[in-house]
Amino acid sequence: MGFISFLKEKFSKKKDADIESYSEGMSKSRQNFSNRLNSLTKKYKKVNQEYFEELEEILIESDVGVNLTLKVIDELLQESKDKRISDADKLNELLIDHLFSGYMSKGESITDLRFADNGPTVLLVVGVNGVGKTTTIAKLAHRYIEQGKSVLLVAADTFRAGASEQLKIWGDRLHIDVVTGPYNSDPSSVAYDGLSKAKKENVDLVIVDVSGRLHNKQYLMDELSKLKRVINKSIPGAPHETFLIIDATTGQNGVVQAKAFAEVTDLTGVVITKMDGTSKGGIILAIREELGVPVRFIGLGEKMTDLKEFDLDSYIYGLCVGDNNGEN
Repeated sequence: MGFISFLKEKFSKKKDADIESYSEGMSKSRQNFSNRLNSLTKKYKKVNQEYFEELEEILIESDVGVNLTLKVIDELLQESKDKRISDADKLNELLIDHLFSGYMSKGESITDLRFADNGPTVLLVVGVNGVGKTTTIAKLAHRYIEQGKSVLLVAADTFRAGASEQLKIWGDRLHIDVVTGPYNSDPSSVAYDGLSKAKKENVDLVIVDVSGRLHNKQYLMDELSKLKRVINKSIPGAPHETFLIIDATTGQNGVVQAKAFAEVTDLTGVVITKMDGTSKGGIILAIREELGVPVRFIGLGEKMTDLKEFDLDSYIYGLCVGDNNGEN
């Protein structure tokens, strides 16, 4: 049984809110990817060179990335020769199998936040302006508040005008405290104050909003290094997680951002926002291929509950199958 057939069988028996969110949130990407694959099989009953050229174009235009696209195309070409496969439908099934196994081969697929055994768990959140960093922090806070955790926000992005104010607005809405400092103040000092408060009040989770000024990598590297030293001195073993926020609608520019941040800090996960707003859902596969860092959460809508744990099966289902609803 091919992977797509497996997913159709799996989710036909289990329709829940999460898979509905994936199906609805990835409808634009599905139309650009799955529907084009289906059109390809109708055009080519038997595969040839032109089939592979058009398949390569579909993958690249879906933001799967050039490196992964060329790798998968080479694998499919070889497998089609070795097994004498000429049926386009069969090759499309194999394509999905290769994309799935390629993601899994890059290492463990962690999703939910890993909490420390003792004391506050510290999560650093980085990302450039405009990717939805502040909103994502709020959604993460809401998620763990709903699970009964106490959460404290720390506005250590002191260089972006309005960053602290935005976080404070979310703090008020969520009824949680936000530790801030003066504009242009030392982020490490703000973080220290926040962690001191967290330890004193036995807070479960501290989410630290960090500046993401990629125009000067060395400055960012120095800032993050200092910040981590201060955090680790205050809470040994912290920060426990470092998440990078990437806007799915930025396409390959998002992959470039991810690679740049990976050079200056030890990322433990990526959060993809605005997946419902893009027709190029392959960015998740490209980031995994380039960085080897797991996608931990995915934004599938604007509601607080639309930030979902990343599930590879649900993602492939949303990208390739969904509810169809006449899309094909």
